[in-house]
Amino acid sequence: MGFKFDDERVTKEDTNRALEEQYGGEEELPHTNPGFNNSPFKFTKYSNAYMLVYVRECDKDKIICNVDEKDIAKHLRIRLKKEQEEKEKKKKEKAEAHLYTIVKIARDVDLHEQIGKDIFFDLVDHDKVRSFRIQKQTPFIIFKEEVAKEFGIPVECQRFWMWAKRQNHTYRPNRPVTAQEETQSVGQLREVSNKANNAELRLFLEIETGQDLRPIPPPEKLKEELLLFFKLYEPSSQKLRYVGRLFVMGSRKPVDILMRLNEMAGFAPDEEIDLFEEIKFEPKIMCEHVDKKSTFRENQLEDGDIICFQKSPQVSDGQQYCYPDVPSFFDYVQNRQVVRFRFLEKPKEDEFSLELSKLHTYDDVVDKVSKHLGLNDPSKIRLTSHNCYSQQPKPQPIKYQGVDHLSDMLVHYNQASDILYYEVLDIPLPELQCLKTLKIAFHHDAKDEVMIIRLPKHSTVKDVINDLKSK
Repeated sequence: MGFKFDDERVTKEDTNRALEEQYGGEEELPHTNPGFNNSPFKFTKYSNAYMLVYVRECDKDKIICNVDEKDIAKHLRIRLKKEQEEKEKKKKEKAEAHLYTIVKIARDVDLHEQIGKDIFFDLVDHDKVRSFRIQKQTPFIIFKEEVAKEFGIPVECQRFWMWAKRQNHTYRPNRPVTAQEETQSVGQLREVSNKANNAELRLFLEIETGQDLRPIPPPEKLKEELLLFFKLYEPSSQKLRYVGRLFVMGSRKPVDILMRLNEMAGFAPDEEIDLFEEIKFEPKIMCEHVDKKSTFRENQLEDGDIICFQKSPQVSDGQQYCYPDVPSFFDYVQNRQVVRFRFLEKPKEDEFSLELSKLHTYDDVVDKVSKHLGLNDPSKIRLTSHNCYSQQPKPQPIKYQGVDHLSDMLVHYNQASDILYYEVLDIPLPELQCLKTLKIAFHHDAKDEVMIIRLPKHSTVKDVINDLKSK
């Protein structure tokens, strides 16, 4: 017999519970519907641990006394001091937050590093670029000097662009910071750039280089000029990358810059290429063909727009690519989903993962699973969705072609999962769904026997008895 101390409550515990059930873990709730073949619901057990310390009255003054700094080990004093300094620093930053602005600077190098790796749509993830914590009252010209020290770009070679959120929810460089705005403070410029309640000032730093690749002062931007960004897509490797930006005259045509684009991509000067404008990606992909013989203005292009280009498909090439052009590749990226598959009888263990599309149909998914398992008949695969709350398979499996797309299989009460459970049946699922499976328990003095029979759903008790007789 043991005693459990839980705050002011003291309860008796038997020896087995005291020794074996005080370490946490999981416990199964009993089946409330024994007629259903559903997985047991498990919940986590918690156990409190206490240590009672007994002190002699004569030693009370030695044990329960004030602790001086010299009584604390040196390594603990160092750690506690560091923690206190960090705590005070965070407290000070929080108290002074209203006096500062976070300035995030995106550069070409960030676009090169992120596009095709971390991101595919738009130009940059601003959370992964260099940021500066600047007092709001700091003149912008002084901030440019700090940028010069950080990036090694002389002040006169820096031209900053404002970012703007468009109506289609994309985020693009919109216009250069004017000479008048550069005389203002960082805080004033932040208010101009972003009317939302956001403490950040986001800028794109344009850096022009000479033939020796050293920074040079950027030439004055003409009203007719447009700043366009370019991404290259390669169907053979299914890779997308950023290749640079160009200023173009709105009255000129894309055909006038094809040779320059081929140079940026490393293609032959006369390589035939197709151009697409990346317009938006939410809620659906919009990526439209650019007419090379119409002007940039006629193609409705403006500052900050993104052009994706690729080699023109050749009929004589004979190559078949999964995603032959930019729009199909973007659709693939937008909808791809890695799904973790688990054997239904081992619901805690990931067995394998497959990269699928959220738009895959039921037949597409079971076909991929059967191929991975080396099965000839996909109809013998039965899938079960994941319950995000119990972290268990749902009680009922997915009916044959019972959902339209993979995305429907992975949603549970507005929560998305990446887990599906599978089982391999002895007969095709469409055939099984037309049958009723019964578990018949036969009790006899000599032995107990359980038999499983399958009959059409319209069968009677007489049919059950006749089937049992035949066995």
